[in-house]
Amino acid sequence: MNHHGCQHLNEFKAAKGTEPFRIIHTCFIACASADARRLKAAHCRCHTCNQPAFRLHACLHCVYFGCYLDKHIQEHARSTNHNLAVDLHYGAVYCFPCGDYVYDSELEDMARSQWGKASSSLGIKERIFAPWEPNDTETELLRKNPKRRKVEVASTVGLRGLMNLGNTCFMNCIVQALIHTPVLRDYFLSDQHDCQTGVVKKCLVCEMTRLFQEFYSGVRTPHIPYRLLHLVWTNARHLAGYEQQDAHEFLIAALDVLHRHCKGSNGLNYSNPHHCNCIIDQIFTGGLQSDVTCQKCNNVSTTIDPIWDISLDLGPGPPCGNNNNSSNSSPGSGYSNSPGNYEPTSLIECLKRFTKPEHLGSSAKIKCSNCHSYQESTKQLTMKKLPIVACFHLKRFEHSTGYHKKISTFVSFPEQLDMTPFMSSSRNNNNGYCNQIVQESAKSLSCDNKYSLFAVVNHSGTIETGHYTCYIRQHKDQWFKCDDHMITNASQQEVLNSEGYLLFYHKQILEYG
Repeated sequence: MNHHGCQHLNEFKAAKGTEPFRIIHTCFIACASADARRLKAAHCRCHTCNQPAFRLHACLHCVYFGCYLDKHIQEHARSTNHNLAVDLHYGAVYCFPCGDYVYDSELEDMARSQWGKASSSLGIKERIFAPWEPNDTETELLRKNPKRRKVEVASTVGLRGLMNLGNTCFMNCIVQALIHTPVLRDYFLSDQHDCQTGVVKKCLVCEMTRLFQEFYSGVRTPHIPYRLLHLVWTNARHLAGYEQQDAHEFLIAALDVLHRHCKGSNGLNYSNPHHCNCIIDQIFTGGLQSDVTCQKCNNVSTTIDPIWDISLDLGPGPPCGNNNNSSNSSPGSGYSNSPGNYEPTSLIECLKRFTKPEHLGSSAKIKCSNCHSYQESTKQLTMKKLPIVACFHLKRFEHSTGYHKKISTFVSFPEQLDMTPFMSSSRNNNNGYCNQIVQESAKSLSCDNKYSLFAVVNHSGTIETGHYTCYIRQHKDQWFKCDDHMITNASQQEVLNSEGYLLFYHKQILEYG
């Protein structure tokens, strides 16, 4: 909210005074009489869709009520140049040119007076929604004790279970991870989405907006995400049905639909090399650099692809020069770059193997753009651009012809992660990593590339029958386990000892472009 005054509101008050606000507040917000309450019940509907919508706004310039979420009040403001509207639920004034709710002490005093009258008419002795104001004794105590002890209160706002609608635990755990993604939460709770679909009921971003509002409304009862499930089935038909699905596949499908539905809308001003301003790309998109080096002339061919996650192999890697995944052109799909029968036991080891130079072998010769001949080459993957949220997919499910299995190997992952050793800028002249760089990085973590763990998705059971749960971090050291509708406390050690499937890390320092 803008607390520094609004010139548009000041100009309105200079021209028309505060009477329009008083009338709206008296008749449709505080309702200081029985007649006013009857009037509000009869007329508080959107003048465009005739629905008693949530977050209805009244134009301060004329007699018009419009939906905020369905953009009817915004359309009215654009067509009439009426720049101010009043939220009929809270009484806050919204300025469309400023794009924010604005504060005015005179209107605040008027609203406080109206709430007092409404309380009296209902027989309530104390004022409704009155903020605490210290009396003389309390003011004196505060003056004598300027350095007050901070009381830590564990907030559970935002914690809410999700009902399982029939093998939908894969969806519920991803929703919990997205709901507790800090930058994504700030975006959705600040009403920055500008719907591009034209039909709110078909827009997954609009549904996510409603979902964030449901989670942070303070309601504790489990939420039933039937609208979200219907939208997912509609926009990602390969996930439709009541069969158990893969949580990683759902994550990528959800990000893709969200990206398509909010592409082009105004978002936060983070630098983005992929020329998409949507909030999904701003938060989740990183740049994966692939360097292919010709073994004859040492010419390096570089490509950079956008990725939403990094898939990491857990199984033993094939011998050098015999990589069965080398033809996989999908970025972040998990390359096996390790020789021999080595199986990684930590996220750091997985990342080292992912970014290790790989000899492609004689069966995968590439025509060199410099020497113009087919030559054997070496390929190395590194991170050119780090996302705000880094998601690591540990490939625990192996599928081949007539062969399916789950890898339950314990893979440790840290609470704090430094990605500096795996950046393109950290490579040495031999297209490898110096051990010294890795060791020095472990001692002194780079602030710019440092991440904190905030969500972990786990899979228990077998590849045929299993169940997904999710750990989320609510505050710095507070973790909770989300098991569909059940939310329980969890220790940090319990999280770090879990059999991670999807690991979500948030960047500690954000770079503004």
